[in-house]
Amino acid sequence: MQNYIWSGKKVRLRPILSSDWEKFHQNDFDSEGARYCDIIYFPRSEEGTKAWASQQSVNAPVGDNVMLAIETLDGELVGSISTNSCDRRHGTFKYGAAIFRGHWRKGYASDAIKVLLRYYFEELRYQKVTAHVYAFNEGSIALHEQLGFVQEGRLRNMIFTKGQYFDEFVFGLTKSEYEKLT
Repeated sequence: MQNYIWSGKKVRLRPILSSDWEKFHQNDFDSEGARYCDIIYFPRSEEGTKAWASQQSVNAPVGDNVMLAIETLDGELVGSISTNSCDRRHGTFKYGAAIFRGHWRKGYASDAIKVLLRYYFEELRYQKVTAHVYAFNEGSIALHEQLGFVQEGRLRNMIFTKGQYFDEFVFGLTKSEYEKLT
């Protein structure tokens, strides 16, 4: 799969499968990880996670908005990545990525993001991507800076967790900036 556009150096992106439910369910018990990526949700039963994974496995993209699994080149599921707010008219989109805690700091998020950016910039003609990062997520801030993203804004008191409000940073990367990095 060396020439497969959805493969990087460490990971490949693929649809979520019904059989992925167990790893996603295990990840639901990592509340601190949930804080970094999104929010802490109400508990979900195994049946609920199975139903969610089953539904994801048959979901078609809505426009260019998609949710994909991230797996290592050896086939181990390590997280997910999704796009949202895809606007073809303006050529802009947003994304979010979540790596299961046992796989942090191995380069999987960086590689998955690069695969996603390559497809959206080089195949779909998008010209800019933005990522929203919580101010307390130092790992994600460092990741986006390492990938060449520029901090474009700070939204004050946007995130409430652990009994307090936190800022949210907006990072952006244009296609021309991306091309200089590749």
